Amino acid sequence: MKNTQLNNTRLDMKRLAAMDAAQATRLLHRVREETLAGRTPPIAPRPVIDASWQRMFRLGLDPDQGTSSVLLQRDELEERRRTTVLGEVMRTLSTGLAGIADASMQIMVVTDEQGRVLWRQGNMAVMRQANGICLEEGAAWTEHTTGTNAVGTALAMRRAVQVHSAEHYVHTLHNWTCAAAPVHDPRDQRLLGIVDVSGPASSFHPATLALVGSVAQLAEAEMRDRHLRSIERLRSVAAPILCRVGGRAIAVDTHGWTAAVTGMAPVDRLTLPKSFRAGRVWLPSLGMCAVEPLPGGWLLRVEEEQGAVDAATGAPSRVVLDLSRPRRWSVAVSGAAGSWTQELSPRHAELLYVLALHRDGRTAAELAEDVFGDRTRTVTVRAEMSRVRRNLASVLAHRPYRFSEEVEVEVVTPAHPADLLPHSTAPAVRSARLGRGETGATA
Repeated sequence: MKNTQLNNTRLDMKRLAAMDAAQATRLLHRVREETLAGRTPPIAPRPVIDASWQRMFRLGLDPDQGTSSVLLQRDELEERRRTTVLGEVMRTLSTGLAGIADASMQIMVVTDEQGRVLWRQGNMAVMRQANGICLEEGAAWTEHTTGTNAVGTALAMRRAVQVHSAEHYVHTLHNWTCAAAPVHDPRDQRLLGIVDVSGPASSFHPATLALVGSVAQLAEAEMRDRHLRSIERLRSVAAPILCRVGGRAIAVDTHGWTAAVTGMAPVDRLTLPKSFRAGRVWLPSLGMCAVEPLPGGWLLRVEEEQGAVDAATGAPSRVVLDLSRPRRWSVAVSGAAGSWTQELSPRHAELLYVLALHRDGRTAAELAEDVFGDRTRTVTVRAEMSRVRRNLASVLAHRPYRFSEEVEVEVVTPAHPADLLPHSTAPAVRSARLGRGETGATA
């Protein structure tokens, strides 16, 4: 194939699958070789691969290094297996993928949110080959340890990724193909880990990514059903108690999801501090509460007299938006009444970042332009901001959307601007990655 033809062709998995396997391999090797040498390749790498390679450049990762890592000790591996929610859906993952992986000369790999391999199943011959690249239980497979690979890149991007042959940054992995998808906890959208199918490059098929993604969604659906059943059990316990409670009270599970309520408008979920415990606790949405344990959750009684407390003494005065980590972002709110921290979804991290940059505020249309590149998507923006303000109403104003003037806002960003919210395609974030944003600003 001539270069002029390649330059007019977009590289994607379907096109690679349609090519002769040897030709596709040669093309990917040439694309990688030219890109790593700083030259223009005959065809650009896929955007997700190019972005990952750029991260590897900044890390100074050696493309000729091996993929070995220090394995977890057996007791730590067992502890991680025991404590992760993924253990509850391993049967679903195995049923959906392990048999297919075995038949297609591949293996299924399940990692935790830190990229540590917790389980693997599938073809025995391929598992022996996988030992040679340290794709084994207890090994680390983040981008920082093994370069561009489906597990590590899916962790970084928080979405399903397929990496084939020389798209891997480290040369050792060029004979492998892999497809991975993140699995999130439906209760709080926290990233639980990655499910992956890997095998020799000869086992590559573009449909593998869709299969892995579908099985990950099945696992999330099973966790969602389990959660709904647990809420029903908590409701059956809490309802008789709430009938006898005077004033405002609410029963929530350990993740803050509402099971029953009395004397107040129902909400879907309350944000609970990480160190939540029985006793007197201040919550931003309710004020001071008396907290009592229930089987599978908590009973919160709102202390009405707290409403008379001087607002100035209890109002939040500082917000720290932490975007420094590659996969987990949070907002911390503090004031005289106490402090609390909430983890953020990718979309809410984008919105709060934009509002931190624009302390004078943004209209719904302006936020739509900042986040989606489309000023007409105001309905979506308003819906998302409504969700954000459920827990941040004390520090967020609207019309326009903005942080309250009396609140100090600090944004903690990655050391390199290009690593800011790596999953994001928001124009405002892309601009900041190129150094045209006000990252790291304190207001």
